[in-house]
Amino acid sequence: MKGIELLLQRQSNSLVTSPAPDTQALEQILAAGMRVPDHACLKPWHFTVITDDGLQRLSDLFVASSNQQTANLEKVAKMPFRAPMIIVISSEFTQHEKVPTKEQLITVGCCAHAMQMAAYTLGFGAIWRTGELASNEQVKQGLGVNKEDEIVGFLYIGTPCKEQGLKASKSFEEKVTYWK
Repeated sequence: MKGIELLLQRQSNSLVTSPAPDTQALEQILAAGMRVPDHACLKPWHFTVITDDGLQRLSDLFVASSNQQTANLEKVAKMPFRAPMIIVISSEFTQHEKVPTKEQLITVGCCAHAMQMAAYTLGFGAIWRTGELASNEQVKQGLGVNKEDEIVGFLYIGTPCKEQGLKASKSFEEKVTYWK
């Protein structure tokens, strides 16, 4: 697959099952995250790979962190089991006079995007999720994310359950202004 084909055809896939990426594929996915634009080479990110019994630990953390009056705890408990592998992409901000945290956060988002693209090119389905639990302080603490840092997303990865038809492309015409 050529790079432009990847960018023009990729789409999220939430319908995944086992197997998860093996060690070699996972290392390629992680390496893709390391190649993103990174002003001053700060590497302001951290990846937490969750598989096997870790999925149950994440489920327990999600349930313990949820507001029991507003959350459907049964649904929350099942969330980590949507895929055989979850990579939590979080920031590790560094104080730097030329690289504000906003720019570092964008870089961390680029990691999630690059890793999802890598998974797709390796034949895996993946979806980048956020939601309330990504900003939950108890979840952050349980995953070892510092209070001043952020969870940028949960990247759910697995083997696609079924072929997806290619979604229609979104038009860019209304989103572009040309200066000449």
